Amino acid sequence: LRFSCRRGGGSVQPGGSLTLTCTVSGSTVSEAMSWYRQAPGKEREGVSCISGINGLTYYRDSVKGRFTISKDNVKNTVLLQMNSVNSDDTAKYYCATGPSCGSIPGTLYVAHYWGKGTQVTVSS
Repeated sequence: LRFSCRRGGGSVQPGGSLTLTCTVSGSTVSEAMSWYRQAPGKEREGVSCISGINGLTYYRDSVKGRFTISKDNVKNTVLLQMNSVNSDDTAKYYCATGPSCGSIPGTLYVAHYWGKGTQVTVSS
């Protein structure tokens, strides 16, 4: 598989919006896709996951109502629309794919492939 995290990462002011895009070449459309993030000094955490089978979406509590994950099965692209961002959203964001979403909202059951990540910095 090959990941391409194109556009979206960068700096944004608190309360602003940002969209992250990840294109995966070579994956199957039934794969679940997820966004993870890792802030300095913290463990990587699942942010949002979308099922490849039924399109159901899952979010960690801290981003519910602010972030939206979507998937284009034809283009093998997963997007993360981030609204009303705050300083806690500052992290390096990674897209990942696996067979299904996990029991913890926002995670994959198991991540088979990872993108390289894109930095998001929320700062005034």
